[in-house]
Amino acid sequence: MYDRSGPHDPYVRVRGAREHNLQGVDVDVPRDVLAVFTGVSGSGKSSLAFGTIYAEAQRRYFESVAPYARRLIHQVGAPKVGEITGLPPAVSLQQRRAAPTSRSSVGTVTNLSNSLRMLFSRAGDYPPGAERLDSDSFSPNTAVGACPECHGLGRVHRTTEQSLVPDPSLSIREGAVAAWPGAWQGKNLRDILDTLGYDVDRPWRELPAEQREWILFTDEQPVVTVHPVRDADWIQRPYQGTYMSARRYVLKTFADSKSQTLRAKAERFLVASPCPACGGSRLRPEAMAVTFAGRTIADLAALPLTELAASLVADGGAARVLTEDLRSRIAPVVELGLGYLSLDRATPTLSAGELQRLRLATQLRSGLFGVVYVLDEPSAGLHPADTEALLTVLARLKAAGNSVFVVEHHLDVMRGADWLVDVGPLAGEHGGRVLHSGPVADLAAVEESATARFLFHRSPAPTRQVRKPRGHLKVGPVTRHNLRGVTAEFPLGVFTAVTGVSGSGKSTLVGEITDELEGVGRVVSVDQKPIGRTPRSNLATYTGLFDVVRKVFAGTEGARERGYGVSRFSFNVAGGRCENCQGEGFVSVELLFLPSTYTPCPDCGGARYNPGTLEVTHRGRNIAEVLDLTVESAADFFADSPSVARSLATLLDVGLGYLRLGQPATELSGGEAQRIKLASELQRVHRAHTVYLLDEPTTGLHPADVEVLMRQLHGLVDTGHTVIVVEHDMSVVAGADWVIDLGPGGGDMGGRIVAAGVPEAVARAAGSATAPYLTRALTPGG
Repeated sequence: MYDRSGPHDPYVRVRGAREHNLQGVDVDVPRDVLAVFTGVSGSGKSSLAFGTIYAEAQRRYFESVAPYARRLIHQVGAPKVGEITGLPPAVSLQQRRAAPTSRSSVGTVTNLSNSLRMLFSRAGDYPPGAERLDSDSFSPNTAVGACPECHGLGRVHRTTEQSLVPDPSLSIREGAVAAWPGAWQGKNLRDILDTLGYDVDRPWRELPAEQREWILFTDEQPVVTVHPVRDADWIQRPYQGTYMSARRYVLKTFADSKSQTLRAKAERFLVASPCPACGGSRLRPEAMAVTFAGRTIADLAALPLTELAASLVADGGAARVLTEDLRSRIAPVVELGLGYLSLDRATPTLSAGELQRLRLATQLRSGLFGVVYVLDEPSAGLHPADTEALLTVLARLKAAGNSVFVVEHHLDVMRGADWLVDVGPLAGEHGGRVLHSGPVADLAAVEESATARFLFHRSPAPTRQVRKPRGHLKVGPVTRHNLRGVTAEFPLGVFTAVTGVSGSGKSTLVGEITDELEGVGRVVSVDQKPIGRTPRSNLATYTGLFDVVRKVFAGTEGARERGYGVSRFSFNVAGGRCENCQGEGFVSVELLFLPSTYTPCPDCGGARYNPGTLEVTHRGRNIAEVLDLTVESAADFFADSPSVARSLATLLDVGLGYLRLGQPATELSGGEAQRIKLASELQRVHRAHTVYLLDEPTTGLHPADVEVLMRQLHGLVDTGHTVIVVEHDMSVVAGADWVIDLGPGGGDMGGRIVAAGVPEAVARAAGSATAPYLTRALTPGG
């Protein structure tokens, strides 16, 4: 099948790959196949597929681009590799999202909005005498199309008396106007009102309506002479004070403040509502007057894609050509299990897996061939039923003459591959080797492979006594997104899995659980959002571990002799850090017409600290060397420091021993971020009952890592807490005490509870998309 004889070598050959933890890897992967790169989390598979193969393909392409143009493109550095031969051009489809924006939607990501706008421009039904509009006039993201009132956002932010004064029983002096600033600024506004003759000691609800209206909403800004009340300790002179209404202050702060904290506080007092001018359509009246098949463009953009495709029917002419093109573009999106999405669905509300599959759908239409597609866990967030459709799509990309390289943990995707590259055997410094590169079946003979154990030697689901609930938590009726009056009961003191196809309403239902519900003592939601957005945030700082480590260093004899306190060992403040790089460890180098590049700081060599700080050591290592330790190595190093050892032990318990203490938050996957949050929670001592909510905690995890995580989650239940997970991994669902299955489909076809009960009962439920896959997971050797 992979014949090396012939005019061209059919393999991508990597020699001497040393990116991250790769240990001088040599590997040959055939082209024109579906190749899966797998291994435990942190083993180095992404470093090989993305950090080496894709990065080198990108670097070679950019070498052909004009230097000036290269400055405009974000580039990764050259990978640490000896050489790579036989490498075609590459397209990367990763799960990392750009900065979320409310203007980005399903329609803009897939370019389907462009086709729909063209349909309305060329074949729409215009009012008599109306001038024909170009396609930009149907876009809320252009000046000619956007509603002038809301600027194309569809919603306006306004203030109400209820939002500005949440407790009307208070007087102005007692802080009734909660939206006003604190400290002197708030006192100043209260003193001005007192000077103007308003009763600031009377309960707010007792003030006349016209006075309340003026205080909160006036645009006037009167200037008065304020005579502050004198007290024994502080004498103030009279001053000129300018009044600003609560609404004016909130809107000005929200629009102009450079402080994220102040803007977030101001936003709490704003109420978002559909724009009164466009009704939330985001478009000008001229565009909304045009229809197709009796519907406006906003009506069609709000339909689920399956329904949109069915409604696009035209008799002939330009309309037929445009509708057929649009339907052909929608087809691959539906095929990937995303037919429940609508074109106007905002990108920030999508999961990383949904976003990647949307990009994959656009590639199916691109017609490219002879390229390498490098995909990052395309099965993430997919129900097993949807995974089968994904394999069909990947096979079509391959059949079109492309190579498909997939970083993946899903066993069914591995079984459907032509070639398997298994990296390991463990994570971090204990991984970084290629254990197997060849046909899938040949992996069975590789004894040290953790993947082989799950792929070929599946043991039956462990028998475990089902826990009895000690009460129930009632949620609902919930009417939100596609849930219509849904009521659910979650048993307390047990492990519950919420299942269903993508878009069935799982996350929406679980999101309704708050600590305000009866029977809940405390709710902890452990999501996959980043633990920080800059390299200054890292594993040690997020978990609080760094505070303890700095105290250890401040307590050393060397630190006491030099008079160094705890702050000396922080790279975020002046004193101990390297001032040349401001504690970043690297500096930006401008290369005129070439893109800026980053290089280790010439003063500290990437250590982040100045020489004086680095002179202090603990057990022979300075603070920079300690931050470079893995969690596993640090556990041995700090074995004699109980407070540090306890934090490190929880990180080891959730399978993160391979991460470095100083690993920047920007380098962590969503699954790693979620497990760090879980570890932070585990190291706290909680005696009160807690409900833990986790949304797809196994995303990005190898089956071996799933076992480790499940031990921790079941351990929480055994100590008296409640764990509720939204999950697609049937091995996790099979081990749950209770299952709530939503569906039967996604979007409008879902949104109701299909079955609820112990796993064996749900596996027998008629009409459940989950049942057949759960049955297989419950069957020994299934």
